[in-house]
Amino acid sequence: MKKMKKIAVIGGGAAGFFAALSAKYHHPEVAVSLFEKTSKVLSKVKVSGGGRCNVTNATTDIPTLCKAYPRGGKQLRNLFYRFNTTDTQAWFESRGVALKTEADGRVFPVSNESQSIVDCLLNEAENLGIDIVYQAAVANLKKIEDSWSLSFLKEEKEQQFDTVIIATGGSPKLEGFRWLETLEHTIVPPLPSLFTFNMPKDPITELMGVAVDHAKVKIKDHNIETEGALLITHWGMSGPAILKASAFGAPTLAACQYNFEIQVNWLGERNTEILFNQLHSCAIKHPQKAVSNQKAFPLPQRLWQYLVDKIGISANKKWIDLSKKKGRQLVELLANDTYVIAGKTTFKEEFVTCGGIALSAVNLKTMESKSQKGLYFAGEVLNIDALTGGYNFQAAWSTGFIAGQLNKNRT
Repeated sequence: MKKMKKIAVIGGGAAGFFAALSAKYHHPEVAVSLFEKTSKVLSKVKVSGGGRCNVTNATTDIPTLCKAYPRGGKQLRNLFYRFNTTDTQAWFESRGVALKTEADGRVFPVSNESQSIVDCLLNEAENLGIDIVYQAAVANLKKIEDSWSLSFLKEEKEQQFDTVIIATGGSPKLEGFRWLETLEHTIVPPLPSLFTFNMPKDPITELMGVAVDHAKVKIKDHNIETEGALLITHWGMSGPAILKASAFGAPTLAACQYNFEIQVNWLGERNTEILFNQLHSCAIKHPQKAVSNQKAFPLPQRLWQYLVDKIGISANKKWIDLSKKKGRQLVELLANDTYVIAGKTTFKEEFVTCGGIALSAVNLKTMESKSQKGLYFAGEVLNIDALTGGYNFQAAWSTGFIAGQLNKNRT
């Protein structure tokens, strides 16, 4: 009797589960075991999106989708043509999870409960007979002839597998990848990828909770500029515009130890002449009203008053009395408001890193190692990271699905 082939998937997160499920779909004759180092699987799925799980994004155009990945965008392109956001939605909905798309393109379960996604994945694994092993932290992985030997921290006996898929996720420190070094793959040192900007004792933090819908953020002295909503917090600034800047600037900002300056364009408009004309129109229309009380632009009132005060315009100054010079200064401030950043704050529950296994070490058509046959990678263990909006999960679903094919249907 022919011995049943065995596949080990290391890591019980989104990528690991999808890799295990895909392996069983494409190779129903093999035995699939999924090893999780803790007592819980899918922990990140559970807490993501404020407990709602931002499953994916509604973006269907592949080139546009790839732009959401500061690292890995170009390399993921071909994978996305084979398993993309549309495929992800179809996968979950065909298994009874109703999904909805919100105005910003983020996709969530209609239930607004991440447990819907967790239960779906667990039920599918159970139906397919996938063996889930908890408290199984891998101590060592080595190649012995044509198979792989896995040893665990809490178990002396080694286990043999024909194929191994590594989906252990990202790590905030290089130590988290040490056990993979023996596999002779280049490891890009990990760095935080999504974080907010700290501005200790800056007066603007008194406006915590104030948000603008469309600002532009530029990191001074570096070619990094983003746009989107911006939120003022009690420690500094957050929101999509800031998080994008942190992601695309991750290596650069780490190199300067997170001490740098940003320029904020509060209105998202570069042309200061257009802004000055709008300012002038407001002055003509409301000559007797105080500048601080009568906004010239659709900004939150507290922010407008803060900026007017910052430029030195008194609280009772009327529009008719505002000098052209002061008006120009106000426009310049609205378009190029400078702030000093001193540090960062990361999201502990939804921690995203860049770094990991270098993509150059992996065959991106199959997710198989170029140097180690029978070894595959999926998810954040790779040097792939994305903006917020469901993109990181999509990378996990796509790389997991392709890795689980184990070279089958290779294109």
